[in-house]
Amino acid sequence: QVQLVESGGGLVQAGGSLRLSCAASGRTFSSTYAMGWFRQAPGKEREFVAAIRWSGSIDYADSDSVKGRFTISRDNAKNTVYLQMNSLKSEDTAVYYCVSDKFVVSRSWPLYWGQGTQVTVSS
Repeated sequence: QVQLVESGGGLVQAGGSLRLSCAASGRTFSSTYAMGWFRQAPGKEREFVAAIRWSGSIDYADSDSVKGRFTISRDNAKNTVYLQMNSLKSEDTAVYYCVSDKFVVSRSWPLYWGQGTQVTVSS
């Protein structure tokens, strides 16, 4: 089993920043697993945000929704992935889910999910 525990969500004003963290653990987790983030805004489907492979290779959502504002990183020694979110907008309000998958994070449905952490951006 793999456990993913997120932290760092909260309430922030538009233009502010937050950093999400996610620590992975479990008997079957391997540091070679890819890790990433999805989000789900109220009334919308879950969407891929960003992912990072063990090698450090990074993918961001194809849309311009997060590019240039969000940065994903990981610490392989700590089995932890981070999402630095800057210049936050009200449309970034969502539950953010940490995900993990073998080698590459699926953009449709990754293998492992965290419980989610709420990010609310006030305008």
